[in-house]
Amino acid sequence: MTEIDLREGALFEKRCVYIVPLKEQWCFPESEDDISGKANPKSTTGRLDIFTRLITDYAIEFETVQAGYIGPLYAEIVPRTFSVMVKEGMALNQLRFVKGRPRPVREDSSFDKHDEVTPRAYNPDDSPAESVKLISLDLVGSGNAIVGYRAKPHAPLIDLALVNHYDPSEFWEPIRSGNRIILNPDDFYILVSKQKVWIPPDWSAEMVAYDASYGEFRSHYAGFFDPGFGYDVASGRGTRAVLEVRSHEVPFVVEDGQIVGRLEYERLLEPPEKIYGPKIGSSYQSQGLSLSKQFRR
Repeated sequence: MTEIDLREGALFEKRCVYIVPLKEQWCFPESEDDISGKANPKSTTGRLDIFTRLITDYAIEFETVQAGYIGPLYAEIVPRTFSVMVKEGMALNQLRFVKGRPRPVREDSSFDKHDEVTPRAYNPDDSPAESVKLISLDLVGSGNAIVGYRAKPHAPLIDLALVNHYDPSEFWEPIRSGNRIILNPDDFYILVSKQKVWIPPDWSAEMVAYDASYGEFRSHYAGFFDPGFGYDVASGRGTRAVLEVRSHEVPFVVEDGQIVGRLEYERLLEPPEKIYGPKIGSSYQSQGLSLSKQFRR
């Protein structure tokens, strides 16, 4: 094993595995309202195909902090497509706090009641989507010939500290409008949903990353939708979900309108003081098809 000093920055090479002790620690004794934690990569992390998972000492599963745990936190980091420069203090994943054992949304009648008044998903023509939970693929677009991107197998280093800096053409091949594409094994794709998602301030949502019933591919690496995502944007009709897609082992055909993901909603204990959006510097509130913030628009 090799130790790496992150204080001045260090290179994380693609396809190499790194374990990083985090600056934060967890200290919620079991008596304090049974607080546990659930983690996932940040949006920028997922769009750069940087695989990250939270670890605790004696953990029985990734991305979870068990109630009663007291101790350090670690991140497993694997850059899968691009080599990246990282530095102490950067945040690659995020953690949310869970009190008790929340009921699944299907058991919460207030969800359906709220949806009758304000649908949470819209079609491209701004009409309410048939389902607020199912996400499908947009390979046709509207007025834009580019409907996705495929990462180039050989590309320069990316410094995560640089924003709006890199020329996308050095790293990505555009995917043109059509009815279907073939996902090649081990290639990484950025695609976009047909639906525009609208998350009220008192809810959050998470996309199920992999479901064999939809196909042998992964549709998302950073699938958490913050409270207020797509809420109160200029159009009033939500924000598209950007999908980070990778096929498993075999080529797989996906078509326009194909269902590729499912949203699971979670109710918050109370609306937060700050919600996702431009007022707090959120990067992807009114996004269409967009790469991570390191690339020039």
